[in-house]
Amino acid sequence: MVAVIPFSERKQPDTLVLFDVDGTLTPARQGVSDEMLKVLSELREKVVIGFVGGSDLVKQEEQLGSNVLDMFDYCFPENGLSAYRLGQQLESQSFIGWIGDEDYTKLVDFCLRYIADMKLPKKRGTFIEFRNGMINVSPVGRNCSREERNEFEEFDLKHKLREKFVSALKKEFSHLSLTYSIGGQISFDVFPTGWDKTFCLGRVKDEGFKTIHFFGDKTFEGGNDYEIYNHPDVKGHSVTSPNDTIQLLKELFP
Repeated sequence: MVAVIPFSERKQPDTLVLFDVDGTLTPARQGVSDEMLKVLSELREKVVIGFVGGSDLVKQEEQLGSNVLDMFDYCFPENGLSAYRLGQQLESQSFIGWIGDEDYTKLVDFCLRYIADMKLPKKRGTFIEFRNGMINVSPVGRNCSREERNEFEEFDLKHKLREKFVSALKKEFSHLSLTYSIGGQISFDVFPTGWDKTFCLGRVKDEGFKTIHFFGDKTFEGGNDYEIYNHPDVKGHSVTSPNDTIQLLKELFP
C-alpha cells in the first residue's frame, strides 16, 4: 500500500492532473517505464493525479501495474464510467442498460458483417469487445500480435479503414445518439454521446479543483482525447509519446 498524502497537504491541492494512458503514459498497449512511475510519484506530492482511459481496469493494470489503484488518486477506466477515488470504487454506468438488447444486437451484427467484408492482410480474434460503458471494435482483432498490430496501423493509415467503418456506422445508426472515437492502433470505441472522456469530469465536479490539466496524444478531431482536451474547464496538453509527457510535466511542475 502506497502512503498517500492527503489532498489538503499537497503543494497545489486545488490542481488535478489527468492522463490518457496509451501513447501518453505508456507506449501503445505496453507497460509503463520506471522513469514515468518516478515522475508520477513526485508529481503526486504536488497535485492530485488521475488517469482516464477507454479500456477496462484489467487492461490498465496490465500497462500501469497491478497496484494502479494505489498509484493514482483517481482511476477512470472506460472513460470514467467505472471510477475509483483513493482506491474506493464509485457507482458505475452501463452501456447495455442505455442502448437496450435489441439495438445492441443490431449494432454488433452490423459490425461483424462489415468486418467480414473487409479486405485486410490478416484477421485474428476478438473483433468486438464488450465493456461496461462502450464497445471496442477492431477490424484486425484485439488478439493480434505486436507485429500484426503495427502492420494494421500502417495499412489503416493508408486506406482509412477505420474512418470509413465509422462513417458507415453513423449512417446506419443515425437514429441513435452514439459517438465513435478512433484511438490506439487497431480499434475504435462506440458509446453514448456524452460518454467520452469528459464523463470523468462529472466525477470530480464537487471536489473544488480550480485547475484541471489533461495530457493526451489523440487530441485531434475524431481522436478519443479530443473532447476532454478541448473542454472549457480543462487545460489540454497534446503529447506525442511518454517521453514528451515527462518533459512537459517537468516544465509545468518543476
